[in-house]
Amino acid sequence: MKQQIIVSGIGGQGVLFLTRVIAQAAVNRGLPVLTSETHGMAQRGGTVLSTIKVGNFASPLIRAGQADLGLLLWEENLSVHRALLKPEGRLYLNAASAGPGDRIDASAIARDLGNAVLANLVLLGLAVRQQALFCSVEECETAIRQLAPRKFVRQNLEAFHQGLNRNQ
Repeated sequence: MKQQIIVSGIGGQGVLFLTRVIAQAAVNRGLPVLTSETHGMAQRGGTVLSTIKVGNFASPLIRAGQADLGLLLWEENLSVHRALLKPEGRLYLNAASAGPGDRIDASAIARDLGNAVLANLVLLGLAVRQQALFCSVEECETAIRQLAPRKFVRQNLEAFHQGLNRNQ
């Protein structure tokens, strides 16, 4: 089992939490996992790119044309980070407009839940539903329960389930 994943967004969107959830699901399954993150401006609003490699890899960095999956929380990052995907790589975007990849207006769904940062878990739910990730629904739920602050677990799980159940 090997999978290379990029998670892209801007500061404050939960890129790093989403990365931790995916990595925790791998750890819980006993799979080797490497992660790395790159920050643009070191503040809310700067570009954030996180990479996750599940399986036997020597380096956490993903070269151009090597990612199996892209989870983009900020559509404007598509022009910058799309080159990391394999030609047959799967792309999931938080976007209201039509265009490449599987799109869902995760931000609108998250706002309806009362917390805009939950868009990250909505997008995760969509990718898991379409079996784009190595992990199952149950494995993601367990990782969310392990990592989310206790008072936010229910809301985090609700966001994940919104992505799982959203009709495209």
